[in-house]
Amino acid sequence: MTPKENTGLKPVLRIDFPHAERLGRGKIALLEHIRETGSISAAGRAMDMSYRRAWLLVSALNGMFKQDAVLSQRGGKQGGGAVVTPFGEELIHTFRAMEEKAEAALSAELTWLESNRNPHAMPADAPVTDPAQHS
Repeated sequence: MTPKENTGLKPVLRIDFPHAERLGRGKIALLEHIRETGSISAAGRAMDMSYRRAWLLVSALNGMFKQDAVLSQRGGKQGGGAVVTPFGEELIHTFRAMEEKAEAALSAELTWLESNRNPHAMPADAPVTDPAQHS
């Protein structure tokens, strides 16, 4: 079974940097939304987060690396906006490639987990009821 044939199990990649900095799918998705919209605020809205939260994540991303991933321009005659830099594009590509490699490397283990998974298991966020209440 290839990783794409797996029925829903997916490893989630997160890179922990020194000093509690993290790079994961959320920041990469934010970069992708900025690329699509040309706006930090629109990218944040697309991800159901405030402009401040999106801006803080962009600031954290830019501080994590030698080069900025996003350049922004305040409003004015040309209006505001943001652009993903060539480094930011390379960061997106590299992270997505790392995700694919991790999923491929874990394919056999994911298949094993899937074959042993209880298909009737309740989701972790499902409300818990006390069986004693139903007697």
